[in-house]
Amino acid sequence: METTHRIRGLLAGTAAALLLLTGCGAGGPHGSADGTEHGKGLPAPADGDTAPRDREREPARDHLSTFALDVDTASYGYARRALADGDRPDPSTIRPEEFVNSFRQDYERPDGNGFSVTVDGARTGEDWSLLRVGLATRATTATGDRPPAALTFVIDVSGSMAEPGRLDLAKTSLGTMTDRLRDDDSVALVTFSGEAETVLPMTRLGDRRGRVHDAVDSLEPTDSTNLGAGVETGYATAVEGLREGATNRVVLVSDALANTGDTDADTILERVAGARRDHGITLFGVGVGSDYGDALMERLADRGDGHTTYVSDDADAEKVFCEELPQHVDLTARDAKAQVAFDPHTVEEFRLVGYDDRRVADDDFRDDGVDGGEVGPGHTVTALYAVRTRPGAEGHLATATVRWLDPATRTPHEASGQVETGALHQDLPSAPARFQVAATAAYFADALRAGDDRFGTLPGAPSLTELGKTARTLAKRTEDPEVGRLADTIDLARRDVGR
Repeated sequence: METTHRIRGLLAGTAAALLLLTGCGAGGPHGSADGTEHGKGLPAPADGDTAPRDREREPARDHLSTFALDVDTASYGYARRALADGDRPDPSTIRPEEFVNSFRQDYERPDGNGFSVTVDGARTGEDWSLLRVGLATRATTATGDRPPAALTFVIDVSGSMAEPGRLDLAKTSLGTMTDRLRDDDSVALVTFSGEAETVLPMTRLGDRRGRVHDAVDSLEPTDSTNLGAGVETGYATAVEGLREGATNRVVLVSDALANTGDTDADTILERVAGARRDHGITLFGVGVGSDYGDALMERLADRGDGHTTYVSDDADAEKVFCEELPQHVDLTARDAKAQVAFDPHTVEEFRLVGYDDRRVADDDFRDDGVDGGEVGPGHTVTALYAVRTRPGAEGHLATATVRWLDPATRTPHEASGQVETGALHQDLPSAPARFQVAATAAYFADALRAGDDRFGTLPGAPSLTELGKTARTLAKRTEDPEVGRLADTIDLARRDVGR
């Protein structure tokens, strides 16, 4: 299949060039350090280039890349589910940054709110390198140290949720989570099918857990999917039960296959804009089901200042509801954005891998009225860049800066990190194991997007066979079962294309 012919070559450090997926700075999808275009995501000719060589020494006209932070992981989870079911995921559902950010990184963490910044890289052949920008929040604290939570669960009970692994999985997960929340946490429950209904108003747990369990156990699938009504009623219930001093969240659990009422994310969220703006109620989307409205759920979460994830089995559900959701209860940063400034004297060209929907105009980096990402404790955010350095160039390569607002006072803060050319690892195999995991995830995402001309490609990447072997080696080296699952998923994709 064409997919494998597009993804040969490099993870062991043998490629001549590494190209990438999406835009450069605030410009279009393909650019160079001097602001010119090379088209189709391919590097400019190195040998025999007829462009004047003195032009290469001019400072870059566009040397910035800016994006809103994103800790979503739904794209990877849904792709894994599709491949396990014997299907190829639609390339439009593949978001490389969500593949990369599905795996643990070992960045140094800050002591307080905000971020630490790690910048490192590895050479990948000729003048190309892979650059990693790593951001980390403080470690999660004991459950008792966070603010109380006021969670409004909006549960899809439409007919499609009757499929095993949808409503049944949600009910089991909610039941387990209810037992693990604190006594001073509160839970409300809204259901929607053709219409929306508040099944349980905001209820302080304490000795009322039985009431929550009864409400969860009563959920049964019915008919159509009026997701817009569910979100609107969910926010109304959250506002009615708003708790000062608590973290107020709406948690949407759905296959997002809206077929009744308003099905447009922007207009749905416009109706609840006041609740979001005035009370800071953010949306956490949990996707389920073999058929899944990925685009709608992702847009809802992005526009709702929240996050998305996907669950396909009990292990996923346990992780999301009992581990990840508590991380989303507390916030360490609001409207967080990152900007990477590449040194025009050393960098010929750069590309950001993924973040297609999260790019921000460079001039808006310090405009705190422009939405960024909301990030909680215990999170890491990784962005990868393919960087082409000028021949023989040495010295400063790039500086990465993250800007965020304090979640309580909305005071802006910044932190930065930088990297020199001399600090780059000589090839990918000599880079830290977690760096290699991030690269493997990015190459895999690129393989799944190959063949669709709406996206660029990463020529010089490994074949799926080579990529699977690398993932298997990294799984043993890191002793991380999630990396082992990545290796299994790559093998499923490889068997699908026969290479």
